[in-house]
Amino acid sequence: MAGNVDSYVLAAMAWDRYVAICKPLHYTAVVTLPRCMVLLGAVWVGTALHSLLHTALLARLTFCNNRVLPYFFCDVHPLLHLACSDTSLNYLVAIVEGGSVIIVPAVCIMASYVFIGAAVCQVRAPGGFRKAFSTCGSHLMVVVLFYGTVVAVYLKPSSQAEGQKEDRDLVATVMFSVVAPTLNPYIYSLQNREIKAALGKVFMGS
Repeated sequence: MAGNVDSYVLAAMAWDRYVAICKPLHYTAVVTLPRCMVLLGAVWVGTALHSLLHTALLARLTFCNNRVLPYFFCDVHPLLHLACSDTSLNYLVAIVEGGSVIIVPAVCIMASYVFIGAAVCQVRAPGGFRKAFSTCGSHLMVVVLFYGTVVAVYLKPSSQAEGQKEDRDLVATVMFSVVAPTLNPYIYSLQNREIKAALGKVFMGS
C-alpha cells in the first residue's frame, strides 16, 4: 500500500510542477487546499481498495508447510511462492491491476513533463531552463529511483518470478522499500541553498 501511495503522490507532485511552470498565474486558483485534500483522500481510498483486493485473493489460497519468507516484510509475491494451490489468478491480477497502479501514475508524470518541456522551450528569458530544472530536478531523480526499483520488484511474470534467485529479489526489494525512501529527504534538500553551500564546502574545501 505504501508503494502505491508513493506512486500517486509522485504523480500529484508532477501535476503541481506542471501548474507551477505552465500556468504560474493560475497556481493559487488551481492548487487549492480543498482540491489537495480531495486528491489525498482519493489516493488513500484507492490504495486501500487495491490492498483489500489482493488480501481477498490471498485468503482463498492454501499454503504449504514451509512458512519461512525470504523477505524482511510481508508482500504479495513471497506469499504466492508459498501457496500450494493455483495462483494464476493472483499473478494475473498482480500484473494487470498492479501494473496499472504503476503505469497510470507514470503516464501522468511523463505527460506532465512533456508539457513542462514544451513550455520551457518556448520561454526565451535567460535562465528559464535552469529555473525549471531546479524546480523539477529533485522530483525527477526520485521518480527514476522509485520506478526503477518498483519495476524490478513487481512487474514480472510468474514464471520469471519463480525462476529468479531469491537474493536478487531481496536486493531489489531493499532498494524499493529502504534505500529509495531514505534518499528522498536528501534529494529534495538539494534545492536548499544552505545545503548546497555545505556540500560545496565538504567536497571542495572551505
